[in-house]
Formats: sequence, structure tokens, C-alpha cells
Amino acid sequence: MKPNPVVWFEIYVQDMERARKFYEAVFQCTLEPLAPPDNASGDMRMLAFPMEMERPGAGGMLVQMDGASSGAGGTMVYFACKDCAGEQSRVEAAGGQIHRAKFSIGLYGQCAIVQDTEGNMIGLHSMQ
Repeated sequence: MKPNPVVWFEIYVQDMERARKFYEAVFQCTLEPLAPPDNASGDMRMLAFPMEMERPGAGGMLVQMDGASSGAGGTMVYFACKDCAGEQSRVEAAGGQIHRAKFSIGLYGQCAIVQDTEGNMIGLHSMQ
């Protein structure tokens, strides 16, 4: 396996507009619609986080589709932040919850763990 193996992520949601508002408010960005793949079955909606395919790091999106439940239970996505306290400070106003406030992970920086409006746990990471 190559270093930094994650190349894409999907966060499953039940209410796309509610999830969009949460992520755009917390990360102060605009999510862009993507067309579902030609072979997608059922109703599927996708909104992509800002990305540049030529740069290092993983791109990803919110996905609403039949059979994909949101909530805690197996996948944790960590978002890079300048100082994760900034994003953490916007979570509750955006309708989410703080699960674990900013804490040290030693030489690897700082983290906060929060819950979005769909019940998904996400991590915030920074070196400050």
C-alpha cells in the first residue's frame, strides 16, 4: 500500500439540504452538485466538497441515495483545518453537536470530534 492511501470519501446523508447547510456553515465553503453515474439505481443526489484533482489529499462528497444510511458506525473522516477550534466553534450554530472538544494528539497536532446534522461523526484536525 502506498502512503496516504485515502483518495476519496463519501458521507451519507438523509436530508441533503440540511447536510449542505451544516457543511457549508462549518467549513465556510460551497458544495457543488455532481451528476450521478450513468449506472446509478434509484434516486441519488451528490454534492462535492471543493477539490483540485492535481493536488495531494482526498476529494469527497455528500451522498443521498436509497440503501445508504447516515450515522455513526464505522467510517470517520478527518478534515484538515488551520486551527480546528475555528470549525468547532461553528458546529452547534449549524445544527450539529460537539462530541469531543479540541484535544491534543501529541506530535500529530490537535483534533475535535463532532456530529453533523445527519448523525455522522466527523473529525477536525490541525497542527495548532
